Amino acid sequence: MSRLDGCRVVMTGPAGGIGSLVAQRLRARRAHVTGVVRAACAWCDESLITDLGDQEALAALAQSLAARQVDILVNLAGLQYFGPIEDQSADRIALGYTVNLVAPAILASAVVPQMIARRDGQIVNIGSVMGAIPYPYFTAYSSAKAGLKALSQALRRELSGRGITVTHIAPRAVKTAAIAGAIERFMTLAKMQADRADIVADRIVDAIEARASDVSIGLPERIFTQLNATWPAAVDRGLARQIATARSMFAG
Repeated sequence: MSRLDGCRVVMTGPAGGIGSLVAQRLRARRAHVTGVVRAACAWCDESLITDLGDQEALAALAQSLAARQVDILVNLAGLQYFGPIEDQSADRIALGYTVNLVAPAILASAVVPQMIARRDGQIVNIGSVMGAIPYPYFTAYSSAKAGLKALSQALRRELSGRGITVTHIAPRAVKTAAIAGAIERFMTLAKMQADRADIVADRIVDAIEARASDVSIGLPERIFTQLNATWPAAVDRGLARQIATARSMFAG
């Protein structure tokens, strides 16, 4: 029997290329999945219609989650922008930070009290290797995901000894509809590869069931993460060619 059998999971982002597969796999392991979505989600048991980028809607959602049983919270929703930071509007930058970082923090704070009371629960934050290796031309996204990793670590330390698991999972590039247009062209020019969405979804659900702490997908990325932490100048040099490629795409 799966540990997830009967667990009540609340998950943001179940309508995306990865999220839909994660939701279906959680249900296959007999979890009850409530999706936080902008439109009804066919592969969830229940849908909470919410705009995570709207502060009032986010506050209302937090109140709703505090009043219901949430065994596992999965913060998977995310927004990604590729391009020079000066080409993004202030509203667009603020929206990215809200969805990628502020919403996970607010939703975690909403469910922590009940998990402390039960001495059981799990908060799962889906980050990115770009949070550990801050990537140029994904500047706002990378820094938000870096914040999500820090949020996960700080929350894990704050809740230690109280029966609550905080899981942080960092995928690398994944083949979904999000990789299109300029991002797809950049990856082709830079000769970058992307993982299959089904494989990443399997890794995420396995990590949730195992109540893992930190999972980084991809051996080269794990090596670069360690290198970036100890010798960032070496990573600067290693990314120089990709930076030049991206810069040429936006020149003029």
